[in-house]
Amino acid sequence: MTTKAKRTRKAVLPAAGLGTRFLPATKAQPKEMLPVVDKPLIQYAVEECVASGIENIIIVTGRGKNAIEDHFDSAPELERFLEEKGKLDLAEQVRRISNLVHFSYIRQKEPLGLGHAVLTAKELVGDEPFGVLLGDVIIDSPRPAIGQLVDVYEATGVGAIAVQRVPRDQVHLYGVVDAEPAQDARWGDRLLRIRDLVEKPKPEAAPSNLGVTGRYVLPPEIFDCLERTAPGSGGEIQLTDALRLLAQQTGLWAYICDGVCYDAGDKLGFLKATVEMALKNPEFRDEFRAYLRSLKL
Repeated sequence: MTTKAKRTRKAVLPAAGLGTRFLPATKAQPKEMLPVVDKPLIQYAVEECVASGIENIIIVTGRGKNAIEDHFDSAPELERFLEEKGKLDLAEQVRRISNLVHFSYIRQKEPLGLGHAVLTAKELVGDEPFGVLLGDVIIDSPRPAIGQLVDVYEATGVGAIAVQRVPRDQVHLYGVVDAEPAQDARWGDRLLRIRDLVEKPKPEAAPSNLGVTGRYVLPPEIFDCLERTAPGSGGEIQLTDALRLLAQQTGLWAYICDGVCYDAGDKLGFLKATVEMALKNPEFRDEFRAYLRSLKL
């Protein structure tokens, strides 16, 4: 394993899915644009990238996803209108969104799986390490989750994926890692060497209770692994299958990230994320907390 690695400057955000778990709300708008308090889901992932020093974000979109591009584009008419109305703080918030980072967009013409979405970004990523963030996962952490993985990759030169401990009766909802301690004092028992990954195993067959949580920092060799991965059910190319090849070929870390993970692509997870983010909002958190306490449950 090398101890010197290129800096992680790019991240890929797959956003071409159909959002069927949120129908009918997602019939005419992208799931990634559903608001959690006052920001769309995907903006949480973008801000996580920015806070981690990532300079270029590649968003993989599909048909009907123009609202994502519009959200991160400049809006001079709206900014001017807000300024004329004296709403300078709002105008600055709107302006800041388009200036967060450099954005690129590429289309995934068919929803052929997460692995295929990542592979679609190959030419834009080039021969560099890169992050992958699932836009419907929010990880609330003092140190951004993707930044934690960047630290591991840049110190070791080996790809790393975020995992969390999940209840045994919920492992069937996750990709689960079979891993052993890395025995690296820099990260203690948080860092593990992956032997294998299993997609959504039954509880009795799961090799551990460490579920993959939608954050990855990967070397460019992952593209070769994706190209060698045969399509599975429905003709989809699964990222998990390519990660298994990568683990055998160059090695792969699992890192137990610090922070709380919300699967906001699930209705209950979305509600939990909304409540938790609202309780952190200084504008109304005290009033909202008082309201929650007043409920007759």
